[in-house]
Amino acid sequence: MLHLAPAAMFDHYLGISRLLAGQLDFRSAIRSVAAEVAHIIPHDHLDVCVLLEGGNYHTAYETGIETAWGDLAGAPVVNSPIRSLLWGEVDFLLADDAMTDPRFHFEGAFKRPIVEQSLRSRLHVPMKVQGTIIAALSCSSQRADVYTMEDIERARIIADLLTPYFFALQAAEQAQRSAIVEAEARAREEGLRQGALKLTEALEQERQRIGMDLHDQTLADLTRLARRIDRLSRNAEVAQEALEPISRSLQHCMQDLRQIIEQAKPSVLQLFGLAQAIEHHLDRSTRDTGSGIEWGLVDETHGALERLEPTVSVALFRIAQEAINNAVRHAAPLAVMVRLEADDDRLSIEISDDGTGLAKTRGRIGGGIDNMKTRARLISARFTTGPGHNNRGTVVRVVLPLVPHDPASESN
Repeated sequence: MLHLAPAAMFDHYLGISRLLAGQLDFRSAIRSVAAEVAHIIPHDHLDVCVLLEGGNYHTAYETGIETAWGDLAGAPVVNSPIRSLLWGEVDFLLADDAMTDPRFHFEGAFKRPIVEQSLRSRLHVPMKVQGTIIAALSCSSQRADVYTMEDIERARIIADLLTPYFFALQAAEQAQRSAIVEAEARAREEGLRQGALKLTEALEQERQRIGMDLHDQTLADLTRLARRIDRLSRNAEVAQEALEPISRSLQHCMQDLRQIIEQAKPSVLQLFGLAQAIEHHLDRSTRDTGSGIEWGLVDETHGALERLEPTVSVALFRIAQEAINNAVRHAAPLAVMVRLEADDDRLSIEISDDGTGLAKTRGRIGGGIDNMKTRARLISARFTTGPGHNNRGTVVRVVLPLVPHDPASESN
């Protein structure tokens, strides 16, 4: 045991606090104070054993003699030679000769460094934060009978100096790990979203290609056939009754084909924008039923639609298209309304009707709802469906988060 004047002892304690400042990791922190600690408690080996994962595992940061304890990266506490201290069963451990002390030699104990490095005299004190043990400070000497209870008291003071800094380092390390995990998760999510957007874009391009092929080839062929049948129908030798059904069938086929082409290639969307495309589809869908369905569209987006990526616009149009089709075809509504709204943070599209409601139509439109949900998920939008006002009809709502718009970027 060293005999130092109180002033000299205080200077060494102050030196420990000063040396800790600016250390950014456990290993450099314990090594930076080793010399000052040696003036207070002589040692050949000094380490701090830090608890991990709720106290079930531990790792050690050492200086002086390097041992296998320094290679620990999460060993079970149950195998630690000082587990009784880490578990809070004892307030300290003091050994005159750890080579023979049975407290360090229980079955399964990781005691090899004690034997290999002849760490005879040992002292250990807990490092606590608000009564909870977060680590332990250990000093060892290769000579026997070195430490006394006075050294234990000095070790407690050193532990009190180290604990706040080690606790802060531990919290910072955990925050860093959490940030890395969160960043990796966001990167994976963004990668999936970008991949999904590219896939959606490729599918839309393929739909447009099919639409153009149908228009340029199939529809053209049907048009020529229709004209030929029309000329034949004027020939008195050809039976009028036989040609009229064929002509009507061709006309219906061409009508259906034009509708398929229009749905595969939303030209109104490309030419005039999302609001006009939805309005055009709403007008045509309600008019084609012949049942006098009233409709309306309110656009309160204040230019936000124009800043959407083309792939996102197409996805939103397809969702609105499907919702309008479901309402018109299956819900027997008197009116269908679409409302577009936007603020700095989000864009919402709401399609509502006063028809029979989801309970009576879900069996017929279940696949369509799944498709709308999928499209919304691919563009990171939130999709909901529910009953309308007074539990009448259905409301379909899509909410898309918006990136804040910087007007200055447009002027550069």
